[in-house]
Amino acid sequence: MSNGTKWCRGCARDLPLSGFASDRNRSDGLQPRCRECVAAYSAQHYRRRQAAKGKLVKEHVDVPAGWKLCRQCGEVKPHSEWHKNGTASDGLSTRCKACRVVQGRAGHLKRAYGITEAQRDEMIMAQGGVCVICQVGAAEHVDHDHQTGKVRGVLCFSCNAALGQFKDRPDVMRRAAAYVEGNLWKPTIVAQGVYRQPS
Repeated sequence: MSNGTKWCRGCARDLPLSGFASDRNRSDGLQPRCRECVAAYSAQHYRRRQAAKGKLVKEHVDVPAGWKLCRQCGEVKPHSEWHKNGTASDGLSTRCKACRVVQGRAGHLKRAYGITEAQRDEMIMAQGGVCVICQVGAAEHVDHDHQTGKVRGVLCFSCNAALGQFKDRPDVMRRAAAYVEGNLWKPTIVAQGVYRQPS
């Protein structure tokens, strides 16, 4: 130690005394390694201990001002790609907007239908990628029985909306099919409010 500097045993540099943490057990009152070396050693030691426990430790990433690292996707993105969160220390959400959308979709499937995105994708593949009912439209909307909650299939928007309009009533749907095919009895109007019954 000389002229207000000290040699670091870790990185072998002469550094200002302020670069060393205090240690009352040392003759000069300072630790033998600089703060940077101690921090690097601690981080490395922490990673080794976590790895021994089978846990993954993410590496430190330098993030420029006005940007933030998303721990979900691992990408560094500008603050405009984050939702505001007044309770967070930096005022931003913990996940970027894109990851929140993906997680929101997955969470909706789990809450509403009790299935994962992978299970939905398997159903779509088993259907050949098309709606179960019309077999033309893209299968995009999970359909379920509103009484039991059981998932029935994945439909296109139009067919899913149609089932909703028919209120999932098979009798009404059968009459609608008969009507479209021309097999449904069409009443003949005799007078206002009076219909001729079929013979």
